[in-house]
Order: sequence, then C-alpha cells, then structure tokens
Amino acid sequence: MKKKVMSVVLAAAMAVSMVVPAVSASAADKLVVYGIYKAGDQTWFIDEGDAAKKAVEDAGGEFIYVDAKMSPEEYLKAIDNAVANNASGIITCTPDQTLSQAAVDKAKDADIPIVACDDALQDDAGEKLAPWVGINAYAIGQTNGEWMANYAKDNDLVGKDEVGLLIMTMDTVSSCVPRAEGEYDKFKEVCPDFNEDNIFYADYDGTTDKGNTAAAAVLTANPQITTWMVMGANEEGTIGACRALETAGLDANACVVGLGAYMAKDEWNDKGADGTCMKAAAYFSSDSVGQGSVDVLMKLINGDDVDMETAVDAEIVTPENYKDVMGDAAN
Repeated sequence: MKKKVMSVVLAAAMAVSMVVPAVSASAADKLVVYGIYKAGDQTWFIDEGDAAKKAVEDAGGEFIYVDAKMSPEEYLKAIDNAVANNASGIITCTPDQTLSQAAVDKAKDADIPIVACDDALQDDAGEKLAPWVGINAYAIGQTNGEWMANYAKDNDLVGKDEVGLLIMTMDTVSSCVPRAEGEYDKFKEVCPDFNEDNIFYADYDGTTDKGNTAAAAVLTANPQITTWMVMGANEEGTIGACRALETAGLDANACVVGLGAYMAKDEWNDKGADGTCMKAAAYFSSDSVGQGSVDVLMKLINGDDVDMETAVDAEIVTPENYKDVMGDAAN
C-alpha cells in the first residue's frame, strides 16, 4: 500500500515538473500590450482603446488600458509599470510632450517597442522619437475651415461687424496646433474679406470644462459680437463652447463645428438638429487610430520597418448625413 501511494506521489511530482516549465514558457511568450492614454475617461480615448484592445486580443494577446488622468506623475508611473511587468509593447498618448524623452528612454532601456498615438513623442525640436499614429491634423483643420467659410458665405455673415469667429486652441500640444492653423488658413482663403479684428482665440487644455471657461471669457469680453462661429482643436473644446454659448443666450444664431464627431453625434441624437448650435463636425475614426497603432506596434515587435508617421483623414458630417457616414459609431 505504501509503495502504491509513493508511486502516485512520484508520478504527480513528475507531472508537475513537466508542466511548470511549459506554463512559464507560455507566459514569457504571451503578447501583453499596455495602452497608456493621457485622458482615459474621455470618449475618444475610450473608443480608441477599445479598438486597440480588440486588435491585440485578435492577435492572441492581452491589452491593459491605463488612464494617466492628465498627470505627468501617473503617466511615468504607468510606463514604469509596463516595464516592470515585461510588456511586449506600449501604445501611448502622453499628457505632456516634455515627458517624451523620458518615456522613450524607459522603454528603450527595457527593449520594449513604443508607439505614440494622437500626440507625438518628440524632442524639443519637434522631431519624432517614436513612430506616431494619429489624425492628419492640418488637413482636418482645413476641412473644418472650408466648411465654416462656406457656411459664412451662404448665410451672408462676411463683412458684418456683429459676427465673430472663435478658434479654440491647444497651443501646448503639438498635434493640436496644426488643427487650429488649418482651420484659420482655409477659412481666410475662402473668406479673405472676413474682418481680422473679428477673429478671436481661446486656449484650453483639451477638456470640456476648460473649453467652456475659455470660450465664456471671450464671449463676455466681446458683447458687440452677437453671432458666433466656433471651431476648435478637439471635440471636448467645441462642446464646451456650445455650453458657453447656451449660458450666454447666444446659441440660437451660433454655428459650432466639432472635431471628431464623437460628441457631436450625441448632441444630434439627444437634441436633434435644431436643439444644438453644433452644426457640423470633422469625423475621423478613433477605431482607425486604435487599430493602426496596434498594427504599427506589431510590426515593431516582429522586427519590421515602419513609417514614423501614419495619419488618418476626415470628412465633414452634419445632422443630415452623420448616421450614414459614421455607421455604428453614430449610436
């Protein structure tokens, strides 16, 4: 009986010794991707992260979504966690581009590929330190500027002292600066006679609350303007401007053009075309950026060459066509 029990124990021990190395090898080979986003509670990053997660899981891996909460400390801690947990790769949108070199160095020292999404990882001269996937910023700004300029012409708003153009800017974010520049340049190209003195700027941090505050300050400081046209550097800022216009009682005659359409569609779904001053938005797919960032990262992991820039274009959507253009993303 004792011999029989001992044989069973030895057999079990041998089985464990054979299984453990196999599990360890599997764990070591597992694809684990960290997605570290500067504002992980914003719709854009949630949707982008979902697309990245699907792409990673389709490849048989695990995707770990991290919200850096617009905090440099939280961001660098997340990079350190990815390194400590032997991540296969990192996809990231930094809350502060001055952290770019630190993030890239941490990943490089650990031999972990890193890809920037939305906001580039770049040096002081603006040169990219890692491959970047995002929107074609200047071209998308031009798309907004052209639509707004045509709106101004069609509604006889050019040359009117009481009509103002407000451009919401994010001057500390390199990926956002070209958006506002494209908006202004194309608007002035199509409407060269629009009074320069009636073009205003409001800088904010990318959040709806700060966009609201920045826009409200401009509205209050310029009571002579009773008809406002607004474009911005991201969707949150333009939604903030919508709320500011409503509070000031200036929304009835206003026209706001969003940038992303992921919040504009909520305005139209909830309020209808006549219930909001958000009249149009440049739509580009967060799914494309999320999927694209994983595509680039997988090439790096596999040792393939990649382009340093991968850009996504946009098209204008309105309450009349957004469901057709956006498909499931319009829900």
